[in-house]
Amino acid sequence: MKISKPKVTCCSSLLAGRLTPDEISSLAAIFRVLGEPARLQMLSLIAAQPNREVCACDLVNQLDLAQPTVSHHLKVMHEAGLLERERRGTWIFYRMLPEKLAMLRSALS
Repeated sequence: MKISKPKVTCCSSLLAGRLTPDEISSLAAIFRVLGEPARLQMLSLIAAQPNREVCACDLVNQLDLAQPTVSHHLKVMHEAGLLERERRGTWIFYRMLPEKLAMLRSALS
């Protein structure tokens, strides 16, 4: 006579993930944007400012990148929802969106 052993699982199910498919797509797009080292450096510089904002011209002076390159990277981060921008005369100021960064932090924890 065979005695069957009870089925025992060693680990919790991987199917119990916290992220929805829409959240996964959104996060993947943001991580692709931040995969560019210059963009990550810019975001770090903006985050280090007391009011979490910076004029695009200040980034050009700081990063040793051409103005069109800096503008392109800022535009990409703005379109990804990481930054908001405000025109003040001829200057454009970029500000971090803390709720977007909080979402990234939460997804990684």
